[in-house]
This record gives sequence, C-alpha cells and structure tokens, in this order.
Amino acid sequence: MAASFDLVVLGAGSGGYACALRAAELGLTVGLAEKDKVGGTCLHRGCIPTKAMLHAAEVAESVRLGSQFGIHAAIDKIDLAGVVSYADSVVDRIYKGLSGLVSFRGITIIHGAGRLRLQNGRPAVAVDDETYEAANLVLATGSYSRSLPGLDVDGVKILTSEHALRLDRLPASAIVLGGGVVGVEFASAWRSFGVEITVVEALPRLVSGEDQSVSTALERAFSKRKINVITNAAMSACQPTESGVRLELANGQLLEAEIMLVAVGRGPQTADLGYQEAGVDLEDGFVRVTERLETSVPGAYALGDVVRGLQLAHRGFAQGIFVAEEIAHRKGILQQAPVPIVDADVPRITYCDPEIASVGLTEEQASRFGDVETLTYDLAGNGKSQILKTRGFVKLVRRPNGPVVGVHMIGARVSELAGEAQLITNWEAFPSDVAGLIHAHPTQSEALGEAHLALAGKPLHTHG
Repeated sequence: MAASFDLVVLGAGSGGYACALRAAELGLTVGLAEKDKVGGTCLHRGCIPTKAMLHAAEVAESVRLGSQFGIHAAIDKIDLAGVVSYADSVVDRIYKGLSGLVSFRGITIIHGAGRLRLQNGRPAVAVDDETYEAANLVLATGSYSRSLPGLDVDGVKILTSEHALRLDRLPASAIVLGGGVVGVEFASAWRSFGVEITVVEALPRLVSGEDQSVSTALERAFSKRKINVITNAAMSACQPTESGVRLELANGQLLEAEIMLVAVGRGPQTADLGYQEAGVDLEDGFVRVTERLETSVPGAYALGDVVRGLQLAHRGFAQGIFVAEEIAHRKGILQQAPVPIVDADVPRITYCDPEIASVGLTEEQASRFGDVETLTYDLAGNGKSQILKTRGFVKLVRRPNGPVVGVHMIGARVSELAGEAQLITNWEAFPSDVAGLIHAHPTQSEALGEAHLALAGKPLHTHG
C-alpha cells in the first residue's frame, strides 16, 4: 500500500492542478496523479501553444498590412519551425513556474497512468503497482480530439490539432474539417501565414455556440480574408492522395488540399480508466455529476472536460477551486460553502481574426425564457477600433426593463473586454448601472460603455 492523502486528483491538467493547489493551500494533503506533465493539454498541446502561434500569425498579418499605417515592409519567409520553437519557449517557461509552485505547496506528484479502483469498498487510484487511498478523489482526466468514422488520422496528411501544432513546414493548402473554435483558430492562423484555406462545417454556420450575428460577421470577415467557408456540408468520404488529401462532401462536392485538419470537437477522456467498474455513472462518456460536481461514488468528484458543458480551461480552473473548497467546507476547514459554477456565467473567447468574446445568453437562448431586448453598437464609432482598423460590434441582450443577460463581441482584441462583460452579466447589471461608469478614452472598453449608454436610452456616439 502506497501513501494515503486527504485528496488524490487523477489528472494534472487545468482543473486538476487548480484543485490540488487550492486544496494544499487549505491545509489538505494532496496526491496529484499524471501520466505526462503537469499542465495537461491546455499548457502543452492546446491553449498556450495555439495562442502563441496565433500571436505569430498576428505579427505576420501586421507586417503584411503595414502600408495602411505608413510602414512599408515585406515578409522574407514564414519559418514555421521557428514559430514552433517560440511557442515551445512560452510553454517551457510556464511549465517550470507551475512545477515549482506545485512543489512549493507540498503536493506529491504521482508519476504514471492512473486508474480508478475500489480498495476495501472505497474508491482509490492505482498507478503501476501502487494504490493510493484518500478520503476524497477528483476525476480530472480531460479530453481527446474526436474524429469521424471513415477518417484515418495519420498525423501526416490528416491531422488533429496536436499534430498541427508540431508541423515544421507550411502546406500550400489545407482543409479544416469543423468550423468550431479550434477549426476557425487554425484556419485564421494558417491564412495569415499564406496558406489557402477551406473550412467545412456540417452545421448551418461557423462557431454555432455563439450568437447568430457573430457567426454572420465572422463568415463575412473570413470571406474578405479569402478563407473559403462551406457550411451545411457533411463529410461523405476522405482519402489520402499522392499530393495530399481528397475530401468528398455529402452533396457530391470534391475538395483537395495538401493536408486536412480534423477539428470536430473533443471527447471526454474516461474510457479504460476504471470509472464504470468503480461505480461512476457515465452518460455518452461524460461523468454524471450533481450541481456540486459529486459523482455517483461517495467522496468522488469530477470536473473539467469529463463533465458535460463548456470545454474551457478557465471553467476547469474554476471548478477545481470549487471542488477543493467544497471538500474543505465539508471537513469544517471553510465555514462558508462555495458557490457552484454555472456555464452561462463563464466567458467564451475564440482567438481568430477577428476575435470573438462573449458571456451569458445569446439572443436565441434568452428568447426561450420570454421577450428580450437587444442593442448592437458598431465598432465604427469607437476611436481605438478605428486606430486598429478593425470592424465588429458589441451586442447586448437584456430582459425588457431588466438586467443584461448576454454580451457578444467581435473585433480585434475584444478578448480583453471579456472581464468587464462577465462582471456585467454575472452581477446582473442594468444598462443604467454600466452607463454610469467612466470608460477611459481612447480604449475599446468605451464600446461597452457606449452600448450600455444607448440601451439605457441616452446614446452618445451612435444613432438612437
């Protein structure tokens, strides 16, 4: 029998390590089981390297469009191996800092592939030949890149996002199968690097989880960037060719490119980990949990991508903190119980060009609960947006004579406005509440202020 802990966390991704850090901070002894590196997919194969690549793409686009600002320059070449090296350096710095923090907090890293098992009738984590018991367990094993039947992902011509991040050479052309967040981010970055791109989406629009108006604006922006978008198009067949890959759509259309990225979503990493054998209820592969993230096994919690809902690192962070505090509260360490995480309150960002940021309900979602009122403020009226030469808008959704329940934005750098948008919707602010706040000039945050001024009935730089 190996060491026992107050808490064992299975998986050291965003949610898992956040839970471990907060639990250790609260005085619990913590074991953190991980088969790879602390930080998980987000740090090593997802959020961080992808956004580093997107920043490099932004630099390339700035050089290409520099003449608009009186700066005449030319791109000598796009060194994709150099871009990968830059992204790796960012990941390495963050990883070293995170590893040091985990060690500083006294968390025991259990290296190896862990499985859930029953030990003396209680859940435990088995790693290699050792079994680790704890009063509480947290399942945080993350997600994997989904594929489709009939697709042979070889990592050379047909890729997942993990493969795409390790390319050391740019293709001349690429098909992106899937128009969700991952798909449009890679499409945007590769287009900035000069790749001919076709995005194929089976649903009627890109980024279908966003407000309809945002999807329409993104498709228009992609068209101006000469990114070919095909929606309402399901895959029929796909096969590698001598020069690349050929994709046949259900409507009979044939597409060819040098490579194809499969970006059709991510699935929960719960298979072959002993979950069901230990009594954990699953639904379509996701762990079934209560509002307080309890599984069907007493003392065991689940969080992050294994729980149905938004698959976002910051949702995992928040759920990790919540679970640690929930356990501490039940042990009498914390007097007040933590507030459960609600997906509608979690900000959503897509780092394509133009960026998308939103929080709360879309107009369609809000309409299911009754009448709604909306207002769209065009960034053409915002000074900083004109300086950046970006197009887009801020759209507000509110209940009639009530609080704002949704904020939806598209345009360069709008990701930095997500924090204020979250405060507005989470605190159920009325338009008049935000209209009374002074937003610094010239900033893009003024667009949020102007939108609320208009919705409060006193428009300034807008017709109303």
